[in-house]
Amino acid sequence: MPQIPNRHPTLWIRSSKSGSLEGRTIVLAVTGSIAAVRTVELARELIRRGADVYAVMSEAASWIINPMALHYATGNEVVTAISGKVEHVEFFGKEGRADLLLVAPATANTVGKMATGIDDTPVTTFATTAIGAGKPVMVVPAMHEDMYRHPAVADNLEKLRSWGIAIVGPRMEEGIAKISSNEEIVLETERMLKGHSLRGKKILITSGSTAEAVDPIRILTNRASGKTGAELALEAYRRGAEVTIVHRNRLGMGGIREIFAESAGQMTDAVLEELSEGYDVLISAAAIGDYTLEAAGTKIKSGGSPVISLTPTRKLITEARKAFPEIRIIGFKAETGIDREELFHRALQTLANSGLDMIVANDVSQGGMGTDENSVYLIRPDRKEHGNIRGPKSLIAGALMDEIAMMLSAGDKIK
Repeated sequence: MPQIPNRHPTLWIRSSKSGSLEGRTIVLAVTGSIAAVRTVELARELIRRGADVYAVMSEAASWIINPMALHYATGNEVVTAISGKVEHVEFFGKEGRADLLLVAPATANTVGKMATGIDDTPVTTFATTAIGAGKPVMVVPAMHEDMYRHPAVADNLEKLRSWGIAIVGPRMEEGIAKISSNEEIVLETERMLKGHSLRGKKILITSGSTAEAVDPIRILTNRASGKTGAELALEAYRRGAEVTIVHRNRLGMGGIREIFAESAGQMTDAVLEELSEGYDVLISAAAIGDYTLEAAGTKIKSGGSPVISLTPTRKLITEARKAFPEIRIIGFKAETGIDREELFHRALQTLANSGLDMIVANDVSQGGMGTDENSVYLIRPDRKEHGNIRGPKSLIAGALMDEIAMMLSAGDKIK
């Protein structure tokens, strides 16, 4: 009979969301903040992306969450005291096997000890070893706002930053410097451990639908959800890029800069102004309205048959290409009810006429608009074959970023 691997049942979820942290070992260091209750799900989110996760806890943390909970969450024994195994050296000595020490939540007390080299808890002993060995460390503060505002705490956090330690958050709500969301912590972890292919690059993304005011209440818009644009922004950030997204939604990830733009005109103006700051790539993923109108100053009364006069909107890509001829531009082409050959024909026409470096084409009558999945073709002028990417929009974002990384790498070599 084949032997069944000795694997904790909680690890059955490994890589169920992605393989972005595959092969990485993360030590989750938990201190005595009430936010420690969040670490069970945080550990599992890291595992769902392929990471091996181990936990180390201070005594104060064990008053809030039982070590058994983190044993369950990680599938590994929890370090609550340094033993003859010298666990801090095993993981973070010069030949240690861990890739990242993630201190989440980090109390003011622990931040102060890390900044002054005090190691009187298992967590601070791990921290002293990791910092001394030059291993990656990330700190996620969580405390009352008055504590966070203390000059010494601010100085300690700044000292950690000066050593190359990443500080994530906090979120200021209800008088508390709350721990960042698990989604943001995971994203920053991915960026730290995997953010290489687009490091040093600046990427501007337009996303979602635009809306033209009919009157102070009503708008003229379309069905685009912005899910693709959001996934593109997240994936570019994971890979190390400096990312700005222009849209009328809200992403809420601290490292990604967001610019609000509602109408097509506002989006075009925002993009042109932003591009003047110097970008490597513009990804025009927004479904920008083709028509605008003169909005009524007051609400149009219900009933009757009001007449609305539409006029064409400005073409963002045309203006961007004219103003910034050197920038790489990726466009999107959505069609309905046509066969693949006609889709390619129209996409190639747009690609040539607009001076695009790549275009993403699909037939939205087959799905994709407002859904979590899509089927698209990535079309470049220098290729005869056009690859079809089918699946979650996160998968499509990854494939597009692969293409962009290759494109920029080739350009850098030419320079």
